[in-house]
Amino acid sequence: MSGKDHARRNVLGSEQGSSLIELAFLMPVFLLLIMGATEFGWLAYDSVAVSNAAYAGAAYGAQSRTTAMDITNMEAAAIEDGANVAGMTATATTSCTCSSGTAITCANSVTTCSSPDRIFELVQVNTSATVTPILHVANLPVAFTLHGQAILRVQR
Repeated sequence: MSGKDHARRNVLGSEQGSSLIELAFLMPVFLLLIMGATEFGWLAYDSVAVSNAAYAGAAYGAQSRTTAMDITNMEAAAIEDGANVAGMTATATTSCTCSSGTAITCANSVTTCSSPDRIFELVQVNTSATVTPILHVANLPVAFTLHGQAILRVQR
């Protein structure tokens, strides 16, 4: 074997080894990217779940005037819908307005609205949950608080 052939083999052999070394250097970067994308996906999923839970609670309350006054079960419906999100809380309220925009109490809605005005009874459910990501990155919060809100008109 001549000196030139031996030099060619060393060059080819070192190129194959350098690919393995480059892969070893880049693998942690790839793993961090995959973990970050996974964390972002879980955060987005939890955000949608918190918003949907608020809608589920409001949908329960908007069925009738009776369910609109059932604050406890509106909140329970919201928490049950968001059972996959740990530590979620829900707050439900009921309000009434005249179609002209005048805010009134639901107890005296019949006597307060003028004749052409209609009474609108609304239910509102607010949900929130604090989510702690597995991966902590410098300069980012350790926990994220997610909020959901739904307002629906009560069926008559």
